[in-house]
Amino acid sequence: MFLENKVDKSEKRGWIEVIAGSMFSGKTEELLRRLRRAGIARQRVEIFKPLVDNRYSEDAVVSHDSNSIRSTPVESSGNILLLSSNVDVIGIDEAQFFDNNLLSVCNQLAGQGVRVIVAGLDMDFKGIPFGPMPALMASAEYVTKVHAICMRCGDLAQYSLRKSQSDKLVELGASDNYEAVCRACYHKFYKK
Repeated sequence: MFLENKVDKSEKRGWIEVIAGSMFSGKTEELLRRLRRAGIARQRVEIFKPLVDNRYSEDAVVSHDSNSIRSTPVESSGNILLLSSNVDVIGIDEAQFFDNNLLSVCNQLAGQGVRVIVAGLDMDFKGIPFGPMPALMASAEYVTKVHAICMRCGDLAQYSLRKSQSDKLVELGASDNYEAVCRACYHKFYKK
């Protein structure tokens, strides 16, 4: 005997979108574009970023091209749940810096009918999957992988090469500290 599975078409449905790639690949630009379009559609939008990311602004998500949108900096992913009532769309930038509970937070929000758009580095400077990003990419309904152009040879870049000798996992910076490079240039650099 088959049970009918009727879905209420008026029920608000949420989902998770992930924008991932290397530094200088346009992740934040794409996040800002999607959030602005939601705003134009009169959807209620809230944007969050990790408190640790204060490179360009304390209270705005800012791309390397200086485009920005006001955001709420939070210390942990759990704070997003506390601050996200009555919204249609939530944007989260620099997701790799959040704790591993971010996946649970995003799933809970999507389950409540919220469209969740997450942007972050897919790999750290060592080429290792970064923070909660792999789990988010596996769980998301939509994943967009964006690429930069290799700053050494001009090919498609997918790695964030750290120019300093620091071995710390989190070291904030931009073009002063990092280059987007292709696979061949990345491995050539580390064979020195």
